[in-house]
Order: sequence, then C-alpha cells, then structure tokens
Amino acid sequence: MSSHITTHVLDAATGSPAVGVGVVLAAVSGETVVAEAPGAVIAHGSTDSDGRLALGPEQLAAGDYTLTFLTGEYFAERSVPTFYPFVTVTFSVEIAADGTSAHLHVPLLLSPFAYSTYRGS
Repeated sequence: MSSHITTHVLDAATGSPAVGVGVVLAAVSGETVVAEAPGAVIAHGSTDSDGRLALGPEQLAAGDYTLTFLTGEYFAERSVPTFYPFVTVTFSVEIAADGTSAHLHVPLLLSPFAYSTYRGS
C-alpha cells in the first residue's frame, strides 16, 4: 500500500536534503484554522536521509489538510537561527467521480529565512 501524500525537503542553504525534519499531516476545516485549534492529526514522521517522507493512508477523504514542517527543531539541532519555527502548508484533496484521487507530492525548499513550496508530481 502506498501513501497518498509524499514530501521532499531540500535545505537550500546547504544544497542538500533536509534530514530529520519532523512533519505532521492533519485534517482541518475553515473553523479550525480561524479558531487556531489543532486539526485532527492523521500521521507524522521525519524525513529520511534523502529528505523524503511518505505520510497517511492510501487515500484521503475530500477536504482540507495541512502539512506542518517542524523547521525550528531542524535548524536548532544544527545551531542555525531561523525566522520560521514551523512551516504549515494547507492544501485541498478532491475526489474524482470514480471515487479516486491523485497522489499528492508537496515539496519544500527551505532556508533559515525563506521557504517555497509547490504541488509536485
């Protein structure tokens, strides 16, 4: 069984995979985000030696989700100051008429004072 969500974190400051970054996958709703209450955690883990991680079940239900990257811990372990203690990426899962949904890949390009992300393949 494969995971529905994968990620790859690259440390842009060093040009290498970001090893050991904690990542949390959670379900959220508009009310949860507004109220700043934690979402329902579905899965969590840490990036491997190539900066990669697969999370979650084979398929997620339609809805909104977050991936929260624990970037402050990652940089603290390397004695590198950072502006971002964590990075949260919010995205939507859609279900097709046939009941399936696409695999989602959410890469993160990370540095101590900037980050970017996109929907990968």
